[in-house]
Amino acid sequence: MAYDEGLAERVNDYFQGRSELSARRMFGGLCYMLHGHMCCGILGDTLMARVGPEQYAACLELPFAREMDFTGKALTGLVYVAPEGVAEDADLAAWLARCEAFVRGLPPK
Repeated sequence: MAYDEGLAERVNDYFQGRSELSARRMFGGLCYMLHGHMCCGILGDTLMARVGPEQYAACLELPFAREMDFTGKALTGLVYVAPEGVAEDADLAAWLARCEAFVRGLPPK
């Protein structure tokens, strides 16, 4: 599955200048790693957001968010955000900030 290169460019712009970020192809899409931890990703035209278990339920209440069921089972702490949910730069930035805040709270690898 290819990933939305336009969305990837916007995610790259958000994280610009952060040397601790890397991107790699995973899961048939693109995955962003922050300090070695998965932070977010892009599958097709959908944002995969790692928000953590504490924010999971609240994030599922947000427009255009749904359970990430990549394996056929919902993965707590990860949500999919439909393209409409990240169409505006401010909306994308809000989702990426949630991901970044969760990952920055994880122990170093």
